[in-house]
Amino acid sequence: MLWDTDNLAWLSLNSYYILRPLESISHPDFLMTSPSLFRTADGRNHIFTFAMISSLFFLWALCNGMIDVMDKHFQDFLHLTKSQSAWVQFAHYLGYFLMALPAGWLARRFGYKSGIIAGLILVALGCLWFIPATSISTFWAFLLGVCVISMGLTFLETIANPYTTVLGSADLAAVRINVAQSFNGVGWILGPIIGGMFFYSEGGVEEAHQRLWIPYAGIACGVILLALVFWMTKLPEINPPDDYHLEEDEGQKGVSIWSRPHFVMAVVAQFFYVAAQAGIFAFFINYVVSEVPAVGEAWKDSFWLGGRAGVSNRDGNWFISEQGATKLLAYFGFTLFLLGRGTGSWILSKIPAYRVMGVYALLNVFMMVGIALKLGWVSLVALFLSFFFMSIMFPTIFALGIHGLGEKSKLAASFIVMAIMGGALLPKLMGWVGDTSGMSLAFLVPMGCFAVVSLYGFLWPKLSGTASVSVALGGSH
Repeated sequence: MLWDTDNLAWLSLNSYYILRPLESISHPDFLMTSPSLFRTADGRNHIFTFAMISSLFFLWALCNGMIDVMDKHFQDFLHLTKSQSAWVQFAHYLGYFLMALPAGWLARRFGYKSGIIAGLILVALGCLWFIPATSISTFWAFLLGVCVISMGLTFLETIANPYTTVLGSADLAAVRINVAQSFNGVGWILGPIIGGMFFYSEGGVEEAHQRLWIPYAGIACGVILLALVFWMTKLPEINPPDDYHLEEDEGQKGVSIWSRPHFVMAVVAQFFYVAAQAGIFAFFINYVVSEVPAVGEAWKDSFWLGGRAGVSNRDGNWFISEQGATKLLAYFGFTLFLLGRGTGSWILSKIPAYRVMGVYALLNVFMMVGIALKLGWVSLVALFLSFFFMSIMFPTIFALGIHGLGEKSKLAASFIVMAIMGGALLPKLMGWVGDTSGMSLAFLVPMGCFAVVSLYGFLWPKLSGTASVSVALGGSH
């Protein structure tokens, strides 16, 4: 995610490289004569700084991946409905919403190094809070920890994404962001695995609950150490070049961004996309445990389910357990999400982004219908494929939404990112449908969300007045 209210020139630069075709980068002569991927025009090499910043991509994906496997634990331990457990997502996205503007102000006022350290301290405090929260054992205590962690992650995401664009040759900015995204993808895969190891146990939910604080205490120790490393390291303050060239005509500067249809619909599309993503991630385990058919004897000791702990016996048949579902989420769901981002970089450099996004979102509409129809293993495959098609949506909506807004893109970006509140609200509706009508039908909620995103993609040329933009994947979420 990218947001910063007054210093969002970084965002404009980042989106320039998202929107810029990559033909010049792929040309052999360019590669022979271009500066190093991590070397700026003044000759300085920033590979160490880039490696440190990339560790932040891994960190926030790891934390997000752990949060996504929490819901089922709280349903079992606190006897919550699916709708009630969705307060976890509400607290998570509320933290981002509340801290977006303060994070941008602090980074602008005191520098990006200070912003990173402040974010790491907040993450550590939120993680350490899980120690007393486990003893308190009330839902509000855990929600507070989730919210504080996400407040800290807001600082990191605000700073890390645009910072990668200036740590080397400007023409290779999109390449650097994609490299950083690989760390993000690894974190998404490991998060559910680590969370599943501690949030679920063969000894029952009570035993698992007593271990809930352990992974967070471990993350807190690592984060504190990382904050010390950043504190002792001098981070270069590099100003981005003025290459975006999307200034509006003089006579148009007084026009409100809300008069631009492609921006307004980007806010709407982002709201519904994050809502769909949050709901699918949050209720993946519920769906697998309650809706997937029984597995055969051979699956009892399967690596993909984490061994015998990955199955449970119900009425003489073996079904995937909560712990097994977390393994599937990591090994298949988030791996396909990472694969979608990797391939999206190439696809979006060849085909207009609005068209790719429209098709991907439409395909996810069909995936959700396939899940709702209760087609057994076919529905599970549809659920996995939805991760692949979701992968490009957040950065592409962002880039298309601020296209052509010039200086006003700084303000526009803050509204597009604040639209992530959809991830706090609509999963509760999905949980309610799951409680009343079953988890399969609950996926009709993200179906409607993807329909809105698809409509935005196909209508974007008309909304923006241009059809000649080719977008390469360059953001992350």
